Parts: sequence; C-alpha cells; structure tokens
Amino acid sequence: MSSDRFIPFLKKDIVQMCAERLNQHGDNTEFATFCTLLINRIHYEYHQKLESLKDHYAPFDPDKVTRNLRSVTPEDKIASQKAFAKEFAELLDSANFEQITDADLQDALTEESLFKVRLEVSFSDFAEVVFYRRGESKKTEVLRSFWGLRKKPLTFTNYDRVAVYITFKDEAYFKAQSKTPFGFTPGSTIVKLFQNVPKADLEMLFPNSEVRMRPIDKVVIGSSAAIGGVVVLVTKLGASILLLASLFAFWLGLKDEAVEVTTQHLITLGIGLGVFGSFIFKEWSKFKNRKIKFMKALSDNLYFKNLDNNSGVFHTLIDAAEEEDCKEAILAYTFLLQAPSEGLTDEKIDQQIEQWFKDKYDCELDFDVADALDKLVRMELVHYTGTHYTPRPINEAVKVLDEYWDGLHEF
Repeated sequence: MSSDRFIPFLKKDIVQMCAERLNQHGDNTEFATFCTLLINRIHYEYHQKLESLKDHYAPFDPDKVTRNLRSVTPEDKIASQKAFAKEFAELLDSANFEQITDADLQDALTEESLFKVRLEVSFSDFAEVVFYRRGESKKTEVLRSFWGLRKKPLTFTNYDRVAVYITFKDEAYFKAQSKTPFGFTPGSTIVKLFQNVPKADLEMLFPNSEVRMRPIDKVVIGSSAAIGGVVVLVTKLGASILLLASLFAFWLGLKDEAVEVTTQHLITLGIGLGVFGSFIFKEWSKFKNRKIKFMKALSDNLYFKNLDNNSGVFHTLIDAAEEEDCKEAILAYTFLLQAPSEGLTDEKIDQQIEQWFKDKYDCELDFDVADALDKLVRMELVHYTGTHYTPRPINEAVKVLDEYWDGLHEF
C-alpha cells in the first residue's frame, strides 16, 4: 500500500516538533513569530477560497435558504458548476485527498459488504460522479454468523475520509425515464464527507442506492417458505385438496361418481384457505422485515460515518487543506534553515523530511514537497536558483510576512 500525503500530526505539534529540531542546532530565534505570521497568511488565503466556493455553489445548492438578487440563467448555472468543480478539486488536492478511480468503485460494487447488505446503484441518474479519499489503511474485523457460533476474521481496505461529489441529471431525464426523484432535486449537485469507510462499502455512499436481498437471504427465506407451505397444505388443506381434486375430476369426465359437497366441506375449505392466506402474509412480512432490517443497518452505519453535507463540507475541507498547507510549509522551511549555504534540491528536501518522520516518529508518508516549496517561493520566503532552494534568514522572513499585512489593503 502506497504512503499517504496526509501528515498525521496536529499543526501545533508540527510547530513544536520543528522548534525542537531547530533548538538542537541553536537556531530557534523568532521561530514562533514566523509560524504565527505564516499560519495567519495561509488562513487569509483560504478564507478567500471559501468565499469563492460558496458563491459558485449557490446557484445549485439544494440546501440554499437565501434569495437570488437576480434570476439565474442555465448558462450562469453551467458556468458556476464548472468553476466550482475546478475549485473543489483543487481544494481536495490541497487537503491531500486522492481521487478514487473507476476501478476502485467497480471493486466496491462486486466485493461483499462488511455489513451484509447488498446494494444496487442506478448510475444513469448521474451527470457526474467523483469520489475522493484520504488515509488508506488495512483493518481486520471479526464477522459473526450462525448466532455468533462462527467467527471469521476479514481484512479489508479502509478509508479514513471519503468526499463525494455528485451532479444529478436534469428534470427532463427523470421525466423521460418516468422516475420520481426522491430526496434530491434534478440538476442539483450534492457534496458529502464521510469517515471510516471500508472500500467494499463505497456503494452505500450513493444517494440513490437501494437495498436488495442477497442470494443467501433469498435461499433462507425461500426454503423456509417452501417447507412451511408444504406443511400447511398437508395438515390444514389435505382434505380440502382431495375434495377439490375429486370435483375437478368429475367435471372433466375423469370420474363417473358424483361428489357431494356438504356445508361441512365448505367450512373446512374456508378455514383451510384462511390458514394458507395467513401463512402467505406471514412469509411476506418476514421478507419485508428482513429488508427493513437491512435498511436500518445501512442508515445506522451512515449516521455514524457522515461528517458533513453540501456547503458545510467546504468549511471542513478548507480547515483540513489549510492545516496541511501550514504543516508542509513549516516543515520545508525548517529543513531549509538547516541546509548548507548552497541550499537543497526539492528531491533532497523531500527525502530528508520523509526519513525524519520515519526514524523519529515511526511514520511513513509521501511528503508533498512541490506544493510546500511553491508556496514558500511565492511568498518570497525562499529563493529558487533553478536547481536549489535557499531560505531567507528567519528575521528577514518575519519582516516579509509582516510587510504583507501592512500592504494588504492599500488605497
């Protein structure tokens, strides 16, 4: 399993870890001030991204509670959707999410669910479907069957976070298909964020997934119904069946002797049919109750896995992306402060940081060095010679960050 770009430490812990590393070399001057100014600048930039996401999502937000100042044309809506999709993908990349491939989604549809629920998804209802995940790991759960007598360990791939971006087709499609949208608006875009999702259960995150009986469930219910039906027919309807068989044989000319039907025969037949009808209703109720049980298992599972929905997802992801950017920038600058005078290449910085995490904190990760260095160069905190990166002295870097705020709103 490949290493993840996500850095599994809090921002404040990264600041402390880097401060301790610098202190070992006697170079911890103004570091706390530098980190505070850098974090505040990144926070301001992400605030602007959040406002842009909200504005572009507003025309097709299914949870919108505000009124439009002017009418939104179909062209405006399409333009907003394109802009939103681009910004949302960039945000997820900044938060160190990886896109889940079509092959992974197909695997999820074919693999057995951990929750013993078979789901069916109508992909034709969607204009666009994109899944992202962060934090991939292997977990083991013990599955119990036969009333807990049988225990089977199952190892599976688990995603710590899964973001879902789905755009439904327009109203004309659903009318043409004679489908009634339930729980969503045609043409709308939904955004959801989940936690701790097994790869085999990705299909449960689709908004139109429907519970279906598994083959084993059909066999269990069918066998029970067949055996019970035979017992009812023999014990409750045996005499009535023989009487009916004799009547049909006489009517068809297969039997010469007339059959006398008495009131007692009719009462027996009525009671037998009533018992059989009651049996059919009971078996149908069993089938419906088992399906309801599966639907409850699905809803209970989603209840604890759902983190946020639609525009609320932006705030969660913005915070995650901001956190990752701060950690990456602080780490890259810290290691550059300890570099030789000629600086370091991006490959060398990447290698040193990943090895440091592995040796000191027993943590393997794929550090996003390109994003960290691009940010530092753009902020003029690091110089790039074409091959090597060299940092501004920390006192100069603090002045550069401070001057940014001084000149932010000049009129």
